Amino acid sequence: YPRFKPRRGRQSATYTRSAFRMRGTDLWLAKMTAPLKVTWTWPGTDLAALSPTSVTVVRDPAGRWFVTFHAEIPDPAPLPAAAGAIGIDLGLTDFAVRSDGDRIPHPRHMDRYEQRLKRYQRRHARCQKNSANRRKAARKVARAHARVADARRDFLQQESTRLIRSFGVIAMEDLAAKNMVRNRKLARAISRTGWGEFRRQLDYKAQRYGRTLAVADRWFPSSKTCSACGFVLAELDLGTRQWTCPACGTRHDRDVIAKNILAAGLAAAAAKNGGEACGADVRHEGQPPVQTAMKQKPRPARAGIPALQLQDGE
Repeated sequence: YPRFKPRRGRQSATYTRSAFRMRGTDLWLAKMTAPLKVTWTWPGTDLAALSPTSVTVVRDPAGRWFVTFHAEIPDPAPLPAAAGAIGIDLGLTDFAVRSDGDRIPHPRHMDRYEQRLKRYQRRHARCQKNSANRRKAARKVARAHARVADARRDFLQQESTRLIRSFGVIAMEDLAAKNMVRNRKLARAISRTGWGEFRRQLDYKAQRYGRTLAVADRWFPSSKTCSACGFVLAELDLGTRQWTCPACGTRHDRDVIAKNILAAGLAAAAAKNGGEACGADVRHEGQPPVQTAMKQKPRPARAGIPALQLQDGE
């Protein structure tokens, strides 16, 4: 059964080439008597010479209008080669901890607007249904959410672009965010972070600018593995934030596991480039899952038919 667009939701309409025309910075749409004044957000591109194939007009729940031009443009040139590699561990206390020791602090955009948003939601709940005041209150709630979403999206764009420009290989962990939000105690904090959007941006930017994004498997024991000697703990509960390696005595912080993620990412990159690493415990994008590292190396071939060697008395 089709799902119709709600009246207060996102509204959009797409016009083909025969239903619009451009005159300078004015956009003329079909069945409209006056042009639309368009504010161009790409200063390096000439709007008159763009020649778009279609135009999409969107109105979001906050009442803002956007015009998207669809045009064929050449692929961007790859960035200069970068030899560095970095591992990223996403978290809630800090947005990310890098393998070189740097921490990316959590911006916490929602915390700045939470009190205002709660006030707007209470006003919206008290208004009479199908009234003009209720529509105005709903618009204020949508605008508050739009500010938070825009700030979060801008932060993720800046951080992902900074990583793509600085490093050639970026390793991160495959987090099942949809499964993790089922925890009622952490669902709100995880939803406000934007892990899935951050990985999506890194993925398409790495493909566009010639970088390598290696995603470690979600079952890789990064928190229980010692980055110094490789010892793996049998059990590690969530309440234990720091632990000492029984083999080498190295003190580890549970949240600082980016070195292990980097090692898994380098193994994936070496396997992709034809190296000797098998790439076990690493998820390969667009490829079937790799078998476990046990008995994965092929045995040397020998001439003749293998025969059963019997001992004396058998």
